[in-house]
Amino acid sequence: MNRIGLTLLALLVAGCAAPPLSRDRIAQIVGDPSRSAADRTNDVRRNPVDLLAFVGARPGMRVLDVSAGGGYTTELLARMVGPQGTVYAQTPKPSPRLLERLKSPAAKNVVLVVRPFADPVPPEAKPLELVTLMFNYHDFGHLGVDRAAVNRAVFAALKPGGHYVIADHAGRPGTGISESGTLHRIEESFLRQEVEAAGFRLAEEGTFLRNPADPRDRETPDPPQPKDEFVLKFVRP
Repeated sequence: MNRIGLTLLALLVAGCAAPPLSRDRIAQIVGDPSRSAADRTNDVRRNPVDLLAFVGARPGMRVLDVSAGGGYTTELLARMVGPQGTVYAQTPKPSPRLLERLKSPAAKNVVLVVRPFADPVPPEAKPLELVTLMFNYHDFGHLGVDRAAVNRAVFAALKPGGHYVIADHAGRPGTGISESGTLHRIEESFLRQEVEAAGFRLAEEGTFLRNPADPRDRETPDPPQPKDEFVLKFVRP
């Protein structure tokens, strides 16, 4: 094969995405004994196998976890993308839990990104293939974050075909983001409208955290039960 042919072959191979992880492999990642007891406790309400299967991170991906918090999702994503991938953990102010987590071997491929929510993407991270925002979009309401700026920044940083996955606590119809600082909930249709205004298209809805019996009229459901939560996957066309 001549030099041109070898170059084209190399480009073709480099452009081939790794296949999605199987559900069994994701279960192995979640069940890894090196994960902390605190994370295993969090697993009970997060349903991580279903969540990670829906998110769809693959080996070698470049991923941004917006509002990384304590790094629960960040670490799971890092395990999914493997040593050839990179996960950028964005936060305006790193929590002690996140800083401690970054010392672990499981976080070797995690890059801490200290940036404001309205400008969450470091230039060196572009182009991204996946962005996640887990259960914190509603907080942008009472924190006064420019949500349109967040969504525009994510859209600009993603490759065409890249995904933006958002999970949050469901609010009642008509409440919008007005209960973000009290019940810590957001109306699903309101969130979807804001994200689509940035140019995204809804690709898939995850129903594995839904609970129609939740009255959604307080932060912790009464009677005690799982919160009604939605997971939406948007795509950059």
